[in-house]
Amino acid sequence: MQKLSKIAVLTSGGDAPGMNPCIRAVVRTAIYNGLQVTGVRQGYQGLIDNNMYEMNNRSVSNILNLGGTILKTARCLPFRTDEGMEIAYNNLRARGIDGLVVIGGDGTFTGALRFSKKYPDIAVMGVPGTIDNDLYGSTYTLGFDTATNTVIEAIDKIRDTADAHDRLFFIEVMGRDSGAIALRAGISCGAEAILLPEKETAIEELIVSLKAGQYNKKSSSIVIVAEGDKHGGVYDIAKAVEKEVKNYDIKVTILGHLQRGGSPSSFDRILGSRLGYAAVNALIAGKTQQMVGLQANNIVSTDLEEALNQHEFKLEDDLMQMMEILSI
Repeated sequence: MQKLSKIAVLTSGGDAPGMNPCIRAVVRTAIYNGLQVTGVRQGYQGLIDNNMYEMNNRSVSNILNLGGTILKTARCLPFRTDEGMEIAYNNLRARGIDGLVVIGGDGTFTGALRFSKKYPDIAVMGVPGTIDNDLYGSTYTLGFDTATNTVIEAIDKIRDTADAHDRLFFIEVMGRDSGAIALRAGISCGAEAILLPEKETAIEELIVSLKAGQYNKKSSSIVIVAEGDKHGGVYDIAKAVEKEVKNYDIKVTILGHLQRGGSPSSFDRILGSRLGYAAVNALIAGKTQQMVGLQANNIVSTDLEEALNQHEFKLEDDLMQMMEILSI
């Protein structure tokens, strides 16, 4: 592989707190090592539309505390086609770009891997940025810590009003395929029940648990539902419970995109900086078609193919057991 001279960086898919610290680290690490850097606006759509601009150290000043992504993001159906990829490739080569850092989730990495296989002369390195924390190869992904803290803060406030009115709140959090946010937030906030896509909880079992809480004189109850729970939407679950649990005033709250926003936590700022720094150094070392991630507090590389194909990522056993015991 030829020596790198110019790299591009983009964010794609759902935004996540910590993306801006990562962009900052990519830009400044690249410049420190004598590379030129191009920012791509709106993810893969920006590659196709040639919506790019040259970046320098000042381009990423004062962005550590910002949520979202200064490069913007978008979902791009044309990039899934050979024609769209060819346009993107020609735009990159016309600018002299021979390396690409992509920050995003599994959809982003799927596109990056396919693009790199089709055009191997452009080295590609992935950085896991998704609040769902569901990518193999990294214990934590960018945005997960901040999103979990945002959920915890919201639930703490909801608990106040639940206690004041003897209410049962069903709170839906993000996590279509992963209950990581729901599990950690539920344990942190003392939720009476946590419904996860990884563990099927019968409605009858949930009702028994809530009735036991009433018997034990609980003045309020919080049930956290990951949006990917197998029973369907949070409103359907609340209606099923309402028929059997009579003494609570039942309310539903969907936190929605509130979870994506906000200033990144210290953890996500440092993680984003570490991963951006590592991604550039990996490209300089001649690596491609890989993802940098955090394991045992060390930065490691995982083949994109492996990160996408492995499905062994699971919630911690001790947290799953604690969920049952601590909610009594």
